[in-house]
Formats: sequence, structure tokens, C-alpha cells
Amino acid sequence: MMSRALIKCLMCWSLFTLVLVCNETSAEEKLIRSEAPEPGSVNTADGLKAWDRIYEVASHPRCANCHVGASERPMWSGPSYGKTRVHGMNVVAGKSRIGAETMLCSTCHVDSSATGRGNPVPHAAPRVKAAWALAPVEAAWFGRSSAEICEQLRDPARNGGRSVAQLAEHLGHDVILHWAWNPGGDREPAPYDLQTHVNDLLAWGAAGQPCPDR
Repeated sequence: MMSRALIKCLMCWSLFTLVLVCNETSAEEKLIRSEAPEPGSVNTADGLKAWDRIYEVASHPRCANCHVGASERPMWSGPSYGKTRVHGMNVVAGKSRIGAETMLCSTCHVDSSATGRGNPVPHAAPRVKAAWALAPVEAAWFGRSSAEICEQLRDPARNGGRSVAQLAEHLGHDVILHWAWNPGGDREPAPYDLQTHVNDLLAWGAAGQPCPDR
């Protein structure tokens, strides 16, 4: 039989684990509950400022490297990679966008980290509690300008048929996107934080989704 001390230890560990899970869930739910400002309550100038911050995130390597098009080849770019180049090991995600035709992205991008986010080992494949995948072809924007990505995000034919509110909800739910701000190792995280990004997106929507001039 287990000793009373061991039973108490196990009970404390279970409670500690439950608190961690609850705290993580609450934080994500809080992001999803972000309320959009009333339409028209944000002026165009402030909407464009919000967009500038959105573009900083969207064009950052943590986001843009997987937002490639029909090449089906993820990119390696950013300070830790030096010269921008396609993903090594001849990785091709295929039409499935998850590598089903060749080698699954999850072969290396395994879900085995303690928290499911990032990877503390430098240069090791990032991990996340979801199926690692390229963004859909219509969401390709690697190397594109601020104006081009802006027009793309406000076009339902190229943003998954989502409204601004639905884009914000997508950000709140998709843990692959959350990884961008907690990539682990020596990887540079996306700028600002997820809550700021969601708020900027909603403010941009309230301003009428203004885009900078080409």
C-alpha cells in the first residue's frame, strides 16, 4: 500500500497540474472574448496604425515562413537562419499542406513537449499541440508588401471566408498561431503579443479595414 506521504504528494501534484491547465484555458478564453469596438468608432488613421502592427506580425518569420503558396515549400528566414532559403531536408508539404504525399510535417514537428508549445532545444524542430501544417494556398503572403497582405486579409475569397471577428476568433483558437509568440529555443518571437494582435485586428475592422497605398 502507498504511504500517506506519497498519497499526499500525488494529490498535490494532481492539483498543481489542474491549476496549470485551468490557468492556460482561462488565458486563451480571455483572448477569444475580446470585444470588437463599434464599427466606425476607430478613425482611419488609428486603423492604419493598427494595421502597421498587424503587418509586423504577419510578415515576421514566425508567421510568414509557413504562409507560402503553390510551391508547397516552407521557408527558413529570420536572424537565426542568416540567408533566406527554402526549408532544408527537401521538405515539401504537398497539396495536403501537411506532407501526407511525402513525409508528414509531424514526423519532426512532434507533439511531445511538456506544454505543447515551442521547443527549448536550439535548432530542433518546433513543437505544438496541433497538426503542424502550411497555411492554405490562398493565404500565401511570404515576401508580400503591407498593402498586398492587407487587401488579401480583407478579401473573403482569400481569407477563408472570414469576417474580421471570425479572423480574431481564429487567432484565439489556433494553437499553431499561438506558438509564434512562444517559439522556444533561441527563436525570435513575433512582435507584441497575441492579445495585442487580436485587439489590433478588431480595431482595424472597426475602422473599416483601411489599407495603405501600394
